[in-house]
Amino acid sequence: MTFTLENFAAACRQALKSHPGTAGREKVLALVKQALADPAFVSAYLPPGIPERHLLYEDAELGFAILAHGYVGPKGSKPHDHGPSWAIYGQAAGETIMTAWDCVARPTGDAPGKAVANHDYVMKPGDAYLYDVGVLHSPERKGDTRLLRIEGLNMAKVKRFPYEAVVASQAAE
Repeated sequence: MTFTLENFAAACRQALKSHPGTAGREKVLALVKQALADPAFVSAYLPPGIPERHLLYEDAELGFAILAHGYVGPKGSKPHDHGPSWAIYGQAAGETIMTAWDCVARPTGDAPGKAVANHDYVMKPGDAYLYDVGVLHSPERKGDTRLLRIEGLNMAKVKRFPYEAVVASQAAE
């Protein structure tokens, strides 16, 4: 199936409306994988030279957002979740080393949360993963990458709280 942004967004909307919660998100995950396998979609919406964060679509009713991300050169981030939301990352070009983290302590007030690394995996073109509400992860890119990302809420409008990486021996402190 060849996707346009309009029919991709409509399919995501239908999946989320007809299957609330994680079941709908898993259906959107399958749609992201289909879109990444569509060379015309990738060429049209995830071309080289896109900015680091480019909003393609935001659903007025459900609040989910479809974004294109383009990164030039190395870039990484600290462990994080998506606050009250979820996200799906789909690799369109390049590779992302993703670290999964175990939450030791959630952020409170001015104190950052604490997280212990669990395992790493490499996202290659065509791969997509769901990071449900509260799931901690951190991407590292060693070279140019492009991603399709779906956010349950437009994260540019959501306050998030920081986490710090700790080793297991520091987790109890």
